[in-house]
Amino acid sequence: MAEPDTSVLHRTENNVSWITLNRPEAMNAVTWEQRERVIALLGEADADPAVRAVVVTATGKGFCAGADLRGGPAAGGERVAGDVARMIRRGAQRLITAVLDCEKPVIAAVNGTAAGIGAHLALACDLVIAAEQARFIEVFVRRGLIPDGGGAYLLPRLIGPQKAKELMFFGDALPAADAAALGLVNRVVPAEELEPTARAWAERLAQGPTRALALTKQLVNASLDGDRATALAAEATAVEVNMTTADANEGVASFVERRTPKYRGC
Repeated sequence: MAEPDTSVLHRTENNVSWITLNRPEAMNAVTWEQRERVIALLGEADADPAVRAVVVTATGKGFCAGADLRGGPAAGGERVAGDVARMIRRGAQRLITAVLDCEKPVIAAVNGTAAGIGAHLALACDLVIAAEQARFIEVFVRRGLIPDGGGAYLLPRLIGPQKAKELMFFGDALPAADAAALGLVNRVVPAEELEPTARAWAERLAQGPTRALALTKQLVNASLDGDRATALAAEATAVEVNMTTADANEGVASFVERRTPKYRGC
């Protein structure tokens, strides 16, 4: 009987889906199997009304040291034109897109080094909490490579093109405190406070108006790519849709009745 795969741990507690990379001996360099599992779990969180927030974290000293290129369908064999682009589209880009498109708020709890696709996995999340010892490294240039997994899309939108190019051109490690100063990280905490802080934030989000949060996430993400007229039209449509939800009605009623709202996520 085959041993169960424990390279990605998963649990759901208090309406929060916890996704934990679990290859500490490899600094959680992500394998093909892990990537597919994380994508699947994000899809399940999206579709499950009982899940109202997601936390992505890892065990050991590393959050994710990048892609583990030693295994998976892309390893070995003769390449033909288009193979690499196809691998990137189906691999790293699908992982980052799964985070960006997840309708539930996603928190990254970064316990250690986040390098390459690991950095992009963290930065694609809606909120980033980092332990004091965490570092973010655009490691690609050190290997003579260009950033993949949406890095050249994400970073300029978060910190502007000049700082993005500095990080990508030099590949220097960015300590958590410096990442917070740039706006890449929402909060830096001591290592022992990382999980409790992530839990507190996630469970607070899980008690919120889930559909309103999903629509807000979509509006903010889309605003970085479109013009003002498109953004305002999308906002008006989102407000219209949201006003059909039970949580919107509850929010208004609780305000009128001067009581704390009780959101059900629908």
